[in-house]
Amino acid sequence: MRFQVLSIIHHAPHPLTGELPSAAERLAQVVDIGVTAEEFGFDAYAVGERHAGPFLSSSPAVLLGALAARTSRIRLLTGVTVVAILDPVRVAEEYATLDQLSHGRVELVIGKGAEAGHFDLFGLDESRQWEYQAEKYELLRRLWREEGVDWAGEFRPPLKNVTTVPRPYAGPPRVWHGSATSLNSPELAARHGDPLFTANAVQPREAYARLVRHYRERFEAYGHDPADAHVAAGSGGLLIAQSERDAVRRYKELYEARVRQNFKPQLAGRAGYNTPFRTIEEAIADGPQLIGSPQQIIDKILGYHEVYGHDLQSVTVDGFGLSTAEQREQLQWFAEEIAPAVRRAAPTRLWET
Repeated sequence: MRFQVLSIIHHAPHPLTGELPSAAERLAQVVDIGVTAEEFGFDAYAVGERHAGPFLSSSPAVLLGALAARTSRIRLLTGVTVVAILDPVRVAEEYATLDQLSHGRVELVIGKGAEAGHFDLFGLDESRQWEYQAEKYELLRRLWREEGVDWAGEFRPPLKNVTTVPRPYAGPPRVWHGSATSLNSPELAARHGDPLFTANAVQPREAYARLVRHYRERFEAYGHDPADAHVAAGSGGLLIAQSERDAVRRYKELYEARVRQNFKPQLAGRAGYNTPFRTIEEAIADGPQLIGSPQQIIDKILGYHEVYGHDLQSVTVDGFGLSTAEQREQLQWFAEEIAPAVRRAAPTRLWET
């Protein structure tokens, strides 16, 4: 198993104290935690992309560029690049630049995004989101693989003899497909022989297992080697304690206050937006959240691995309002007591040298 730290740069008042760091403080914290993740041996650090809601992640390439300048080994991922609302030419240029700066450490996770508001913001029809996604990704693939591209489609002006610059550092970066609720992303990933990144953040396990099963079935049906069907899984947040009892004592009020704060009544009933695990006890027992003792978290990750067969586990430490010092403590605890056990139990070929 490989391990990634993800931040979608949530920027809302602390659910208990009401304190709100400045944008500069919050962004600096994200970069500092990325440096910490490399120090503790994590394999990747990812920054999300949101254009609506209480987030500061509208420009992930800028944050990853800052992180590239302060690290040397850790892979730099997005989580996700909302390619459905973006110009593929700009995506190709921006992330190839980052790939050059980081000497080939960039990988994209693309998706249509988890915020309903961004289609209106960019003047796009949300009902066509999957058409945007498919066409724009296929153009991005060509721009990173070919020079002198001639192209015509529905959602941007035609291209004639276009070569985007800079070129990627050492061939096209790997592109994962982020998948939370729909079979469209697993289908697109399978068609192109790309890896799948299941959100595994809000819904019960079976909802995500359905997406992974579809991906693996279609990956082979498209003629790809099943051994190349890499899968990653997210989590709804990491809160480690000495025991389950200690986790409940330390984090119950914080966890449940954040759940109430994040609740979106306008999206009630739409899968993937509001967690059904509203108490910390429910989250520990049945949710994707990694909460409890180190052994409980090991067991939960390996339980998901039995279902998903995933190669990469993503964790988030900044979603509940923990201080920078507390986030570092969580990552160190994970790196020292959880990651080694999971790596031994779930080997992978992903990112082999």
